[in-house]
Amino acid sequence: MSNTNNNYDQVEVLEGLEAVRTRPGMYIGGTNVEGLHHLVWEIVDNSIDEALAGFATQIDVSIDKDNVITVVDNGRGIPTAINEKTGLSSVETVFTVLHAGGKFGGEGSGYKVSGGLHGVGSSVVNALSTWLDVTVYRDGKKYFQRFENGGKPVDELKVVEEGFDHTGTTVSFQADPTIFKGPSKNDEEIIIYKYDYTTIRDRLQKLAFLNRGIKITLTDNREEPIKHDEFYYEGGITEYVKMLNANKTPLFDDIFYVDGKEQDIEIEIALQYNNTYNSQIYSFCNNINTSIGGTHEEGFRMALTRVINNYAKEQKLLKDKDEGFIQDDTREGLTAIISIKHPNPQYDGQTKQKLGNQEVRGITSNVFGEAFKRFLMENPKDARIIVDKCIQARDGRIAAKRAKEATRKGVLEGGGGLPGKLADCSSKDPVISELYIVEGNSAGGSAKQGRDSETQAILPLRGKVINVEKSRLDKILQNNEIISMIKALGTGISDEFNIENARYHKIIIMTDADVDGSHIRTLMLTFFYRFMKPLIDEGYLYVAQPPLFKLEQSKKVLYAYSDEELEQLKQTYENPDRVTIQRYKGLGEMNPEQLWETTMNPENRVLLQVTVEDAVEADQVFDILMGDEVGPRRDFIQTNATYVNNLDI
Repeated sequence: MSNTNNNYDQVEVLEGLEAVRTRPGMYIGGTNVEGLHHLVWEIVDNSIDEALAGFATQIDVSIDKDNVITVVDNGRGIPTAINEKTGLSSVETVFTVLHAGGKFGGEGSGYKVSGGLHGVGSSVVNALSTWLDVTVYRDGKKYFQRFENGGKPVDELKVVEEGFDHTGTTVSFQADPTIFKGPSKNDEEIIIYKYDYTTIRDRLQKLAFLNRGIKITLTDNREEPIKHDEFYYEGGITEYVKMLNANKTPLFDDIFYVDGKEQDIEIEIALQYNNTYNSQIYSFCNNINTSIGGTHEEGFRMALTRVINNYAKEQKLLKDKDEGFIQDDTREGLTAIISIKHPNPQYDGQTKQKLGNQEVRGITSNVFGEAFKRFLMENPKDARIIVDKCIQARDGRIAAKRAKEATRKGVLEGGGGLPGKLADCSSKDPVISELYIVEGNSAGGSAKQGRDSETQAILPLRGKVINVEKSRLDKILQNNEIISMIKALGTGISDEFNIENARYHKIIIMTDADVDGSHIRTLMLTFFYRFMKPLIDEGYLYVAQPPLFKLEQSKKVLYAYSDEELEQLKQTYENPDRVTIQRYKGLGEMNPEQLWETTMNPENRVLLQVTVEDAVEADQVFDILMGDEVGPRRDFIQTNATYVNNLDI
């Protein structure tokens, strides 16, 4: 590896740095907690790009007090020579000039593949930090430069020590607390957003899966005991698939893997089938999660269906009169990772959630299709298992279609009339309309009497809804409670789902604050996640938080939502030992007035908005809670028992 400075001219300047601090949302999406974490991603991605270029093998990230992040890599080190276009050192150029970086120069650039224009990121992180230190090891020397007050250099880049035989870059920065702040839940005080260890850990683990052979560490020094994780996956995305299937039952031991390259586009795909009815297909381009898919995912799905159909027909596993497989059939129970590296990715929209390069579709189809065809021919036992799984999925799909047409016509499209037990609201404006899905007839009756009938609709459920994690659609459509929810919401489900037809923009799951209630709530969350996920994506789904205790003395009545809050509220009374405390075992114990005041009144109620920040993590949680494996479910419940009343995904 050369330690010379002959690549300094690869740092190209597109335009000057504007007032990032004035409009940070334009560069990092916002000044909320997601924006705060975006600062970490920008600096880490620079180190990942060094790894993609073949120079860095280790990246170390640490979190310290006062929102300080440090990222260390053993790459080449940022070029230090004077940039002829700015008259500044290349280090200062990268951290003070917007759109300056080593990723814009095409064939002669420092990076053939990059996650994006991360030259933007370095300067933006600097602009949004109270201070930023950069240390570069290069040419046997240690260089250092510090920036303060939103990106202003304290001094020029200087050599502070010599005699080193390694290279690399270290960046430390403190996010500006005057920028990354927001109101508290009660709007009475301002809180400074803090880094979440789990969020950073999960992101770094993904990067390690997607870039095999790179060691990534994370250390949290903020409090004792110090948290530490190390990620290194020689198997790359095959180990990713293995992790995703850890709480499922794989249908065969082998994990299929292929890598190939065409037109400077690198393709990696790993897959394995399991005994579930849902698919987990995650695609990436240059380490960016393309959550909406795109041409690489389209090419994969096309080839998967084509190859399985051809194999089944050639091996006489499908009769001439049998209906062939469609894509839905071939992806049931499939876990797959699709990762491509593209020198010039084009995305639909600024969020980079969908890849748009047209040539990728055919390249992915060819690379994967040929390899998967060979896999089926060389592994006839596994191939037969896959075909049988697809046959079962096809038959289930046909059965669901018949059930829809014969017995529940119109239900999937949201028609078929409203369920008889629904107490609808008088408002027809979905923006202000709310649907409470209530556990049990008793609580449903109280909710109907205590509600605001203009905007609040009540749908009581009898018993537990079906576990959709263990059922195909044809079985799910035989469940009365599921049908009632589909009819009430009006959106349809699965492929027929249309959020424009949603009759309510607040859907509130209201169950008892006990183990049974938590189970019912999880069953419903699983249903919404698997079949009506856009409701979650749009922020329509909520979980009500009924109180656990009622405190009363004289005319002073308070409600507590946890044991800890109970003890705190007791101390607000003049005679704490004489407070009358009533523990609610269920919603049905509350009269209509109490239910309104504690759980349904918009002025007083506590609602948890259901969000999914990471689909992979959500899938794993539902696998654990609703799947067949008892051990992981027991471990999860024991670990998270204290949070059972705040279950969220």
